[in-house]
Amino acid sequence: MKKVFLLLTFMLSFLQIKADEGMWLMMLVKRLNGTDLQKQGLHLTPEEIYSVNHSSLKDGIVQFGGGCTAEVVSKEGLVFTNHHCGYDAIASLSTPEKNYLKDGFFAMNNKEELPAKGLSVRFLVRMDDVTARINAKLNNIMSADERNAIIAAEYKAIQKENSENGKYTVVVRDFFNGNEFYYFVYQDYKDVRLVGTPTESIGKYGGDTDNWEWPRHTGDFSVFRIYADANGNPAEYSLNNVPLKPKYYLPVSVKGVQPGDFTMIVGYPGRTNRYLTSFGINQLVTKDYVGWVDASKTAMDVMKKYMDKDTGTRLDYASQYASVANYWKNRAGTIESVNKNGTIADKQKVEAKFQEWANQPENKATYGNVLSEIEAYYKLIADRNLERNYASQFQRNAKYSVIPFRVGSALKSYTEQDAAGRAAMKGKLTSQIESTYDGFHPEVEKDMLQTMLALYKAKVPFDYQLPVLKYAVPTELANQTAGSIFATKESVLKFIDNPSKEALENDPLYRFSGVMVSEAMMFGDKYVKADDQFAKNTRLYLDGLRKANPDKAFYPDANSTMRLTTGKVDRLPIRKDRQYYGVKDNFYTDMTGMVAKYKKGDAEFDLPQRLLDLYKKKDFGAYKDKKGYMPVNFLSDNDITGGNSGSPIMNGKGELIGLAFDGNSEALSGDIVFEKQWQKTINLDVRFLLWVMDKYHGAGYLLKEMDIRK
Repeated sequence: MKKVFLLLTFMLSFLQIKADEGMWLMMLVKRLNGTDLQKQGLHLTPEEIYSVNHSSLKDGIVQFGGGCTAEVVSKEGLVFTNHHCGYDAIASLSTPEKNYLKDGFFAMNNKEELPAKGLSVRFLVRMDDVTARINAKLNNIMSADERNAIIAAEYKAIQKENSENGKYTVVVRDFFNGNEFYYFVYQDYKDVRLVGTPTESIGKYGGDTDNWEWPRHTGDFSVFRIYADANGNPAEYSLNNVPLKPKYYLPVSVKGVQPGDFTMIVGYPGRTNRYLTSFGINQLVTKDYVGWVDASKTAMDVMKKYMDKDTGTRLDYASQYASVANYWKNRAGTIESVNKNGTIADKQKVEAKFQEWANQPENKATYGNVLSEIEAYYKLIADRNLERNYASQFQRNAKYSVIPFRVGSALKSYTEQDAAGRAAMKGKLTSQIESTYDGFHPEVEKDMLQTMLALYKAKVPFDYQLPVLKYAVPTELANQTAGSIFATKESVLKFIDNPSKEALENDPLYRFSGVMVSEAMMFGDKYVKADDQFAKNTRLYLDGLRKANPDKAFYPDANSTMRLTTGKVDRLPIRKDRQYYGVKDNFYTDMTGMVAKYKKGDAEFDLPQRLLDLYKKKDFGAYKDKKGYMPVNFLSDNDITGGNSGSPIMNGKGELIGLAFDGNSEALSGDIVFEKQWQKTINLDVRFLLWVMDKYHGAGYLLKEMDIRK
C-alpha cells in the first residue's frame, strides 16, 4: 500500500482540535487551535483514530447505502445503523404476509439473515491532499471550460493511479468552493444482509410528529452484517460468502452518560453550506425551500391517500414517503429557524467585514466586486431556481414523468437491433425494467402525475415554465398513461416481445418525457455563463474570507466524506411550550416518557404490548441507568448533518455509547450556520438498543460477538 505522510501532521495537531462546531477531515486538524481534548476526556492516541498502515477507528466506520453511516460492532462483521437508514432495505424485504417493517425481525442464526439486494457499504482505506498538484495548473484568468477540463483530467489520472487496477474505488473532491482538492480511496462490500430491525412502533416511534423535535423517545436502529469471500475480499452475494472479519470494530459501553462527558462522532455528513452568503440564504427561504416544501407536501398527500387504503401500497411507498417527509419538515424548519435566529443579519455582518478587506488597494482588483456580482446573480436566477425546485419534486415523485425517457432510451436502442442484437440485450433490459417498476402502482402514479403537474403550472411563473409543461393539460396527460407502453411493467415487457420503433416514437408519455428532459437542458444552457461566473465568485469569496481572517480555523463544508466532530453530552434549555414527561435534567429521555406518549392504535405513538409489559415489570436487565431508569435517547452538542444518520457517538475511549439519528428544530438552519446555543445532536442510547435486541426481540446471542464494557 502506498504510504502517505498524514499521520505526523495529525499527531502534532490533534490535541489542539476545537470542540463542537466543525466537521473535520483528519488531514485538516493542523488548522485548529485552542482546545486540549485530552483535558476534556479523550483517551485515544491519534494513530488509534486514524492510521493508514495500521487498524484504527476509521476502519470500523462505513458509509452505508450511499446516504448514511454505520459502525462495525463485532468480530463477525455486524453493523449498527439507524432504522431509517435501513428502511428501504427492510421495506423491500417485507411482504403483507411477512411485514418486517411493521412487526420487526431478528435472525436467530446466520442462515436466517436476509440478503438486502442492492445494499452496499464503503470502507475508507486512505485519503490524501492533491491541492498543490491541481492548483499548479489553474489560474483565475482561464475560462470555466478550461478550468473544468484540467480538473477532470487530473481527477481521471489520480483515480487511475490509486485504484490498483479496479480493486479500489477512488473519489476526488473539491473543498472550500474549489480552492482545495483531496482524494479518497474506498473498498466497497456488496453482500450485506439484514440481521434485525425493531418493530416499527419502536424504530420509528413518534413518526413525522416527533421528527426533528426534542424530547424524542425513538429506538432508531437496525442491524446488518457484512459478508465477504473466503479471503475477506468484497464479493457479490453468494451462499459461499462468510461474515467479514473486520480490521477494527467498536467496543460498546453500557456505563451510561452524564452532562459534560466528552463525545466524538465520526461519519459521512452529506451536505452543508456554511459559507453561503446572505443573498443565497435569502433565496433559499423566500424561493427555493418554499417551492420544495409546497411540492413535497403535495406529493406526500397523494401517496398517503393510497397507502392508508392498502398494506402492499404502504410497503411499496414507505421509503419514498419517509424520505420526502423528512426533507419536507427539514426545509420548513430551516425557513423558520433562519427567520427566528437572525441568520441573514449575522451573515451580513461577516460580509461587511469582508468588503472592508476586499476594498483595500492590494485586494480590490481580485475581490472588490465579488459580493456585488453574487448579489446580482441571485436576482437573475430567483425564479429560475423556483422552477427547478417544483420541477425536481415533480420528476422525483411522478414516476411517469421520467420512466418513459429512461426506459425508452434503452427500448429505442433495442428496436434498432437485428434479431441477434435484441437477443443479446433482452436479459439486461428485462432486469432493468423489473427493477424500475419494482413497487410501482399505476393508480398512484397516474394521480401523482396529474397532481404534481397541476401544482407546477399553478406555482411557477408562466414565463419560467418549460414549454412542454406550460401547455400540457394535467387530466389529459394523466389519462394517456393507460394506453402507453410504459403504463405497467407488463406492458413494457410485452413491447419487448413485439418491438416497434414507430409505436415507441408515437407513445405520448415517451414523447412528453423526452421533450421535458430536452427542454430542461436547453433552459439550463441559458444560464451557463452566469453559473460559471457565480462559481468563480464563490471560490474567490471563500478564498478571500480565509485570507481576511488568518487566525480563524476554517473547516470545509460537508460533502459525503468521512468527518470527525467532537463535543460533549449537553442539555437544551427547558421550553415552556414543551412537555418533558417527567425528565427534569434535559439531556436524556427514558421509557417513562415513551410510555407516557403511548396512544393505542395511533400510527405514530402506538406501542407493542410486550414492551408495555416489560416496562410495567421494570424488566430492564443490565441496561438500566444506575439511577434506575431505562434510557432511550440523549443529547450532545456535536456538529452533524444528513448523512451522519447512523454514525457512532463515542466516549473518550472510543467506545460506542449511542447512534446519532437526528437534530433539533431550534437549529434547523444548521446546514447554513452553526447555532452554538441551540444546535444539538439527538442520539439513541446504546443501552436501549441492546435492551430491545436482548429483552424485547430475544436476540441476546448477538451480544456475544461484541466487546461490551461495563
